[in-house]
Amino acid sequence: MPRPEPALLDPARYPFAHAVTTRFADVDPNQHLNNVALAAMMEDARVRFNLAMRGRVRIGERRAMVASVAMEYLSQGHFPGPVTVHCGIEGVGRTSWTIAQLLEQEGRPVAFARSVIVAIADDRPTPLDDDYKLALLEEWGLKA
Repeated sequence: MPRPEPALLDPARYPFAHAVTTRFADVDPNQHLNNVALAAMMEDARVRFNLAMRGRVRIGERRAMVASVAMEYLSQGHFPGPVTVHCGIEGVGRTSWTIAQLLEQEGRPVAFARSVIVAIADDRPTPLDDDYKLALLEEWGLKA
């Protein structure tokens, strides 16, 4: 995945934010936040984002499954400072949507991730309803 466009590094564009307390266990031998710990922080924020969306936007009888996750490390994060993970819908397709995430610490971008989520019914990708697509973008889409 190439480095994200500069506009995606602006936390004000994201409709959802989740604060994460860093732990000493998140530090690697190089004295910065470990890449596995950063991935876990992104995962936790993505799940909380999905839970927040589900409370207001219904996917019907479908299940949501992660199809892919790509992450770009932008700078070092450090313990004990907290981080904030910002989340927003970057795009919606026929059966899937893409979540963009920005992890920042002290106003500095540390990592960026994109996750593709697929709607599943009967163990197969299934088309999204137009109302669901509209709600995803209107309520949870990245701001211009």
